[in-house]
Amino acid sequence: MAKEELLTLEGQIDEIFPDGRFGVMLENDHRIIAYTAGKMRKFRIRSVVGDRVRVEMTPYDLSKGRIVFRERGPGGGPPGPHSGKRRH
Repeated sequence: MAKEELLTLEGQIDEIFPDGRFGVMLENDHRIIAYTAGKMRKFRIRSVVGDRVRVEMTPYDLSKGRIVFRERGPGGGPPGPHSGKRRH
């Protein structure tokens, strides 16, 4: 098995831990601990309880994963009042 072979599964965030990790319940009723990928952290993509996410996992440790995509849900409307303003 090559190093690049990752499992990609979908699930839902059901718990947020204080150290930047999330409890994710996968579609196959398996619960894992996941952290956000670097690009999501870089672009400050926030995740909350109830968000549908795509998780990458290595076949060697099926209890941990990395959140690589957050699906837009009903709460993903237009940006807030401060997002368009620039600071000088």
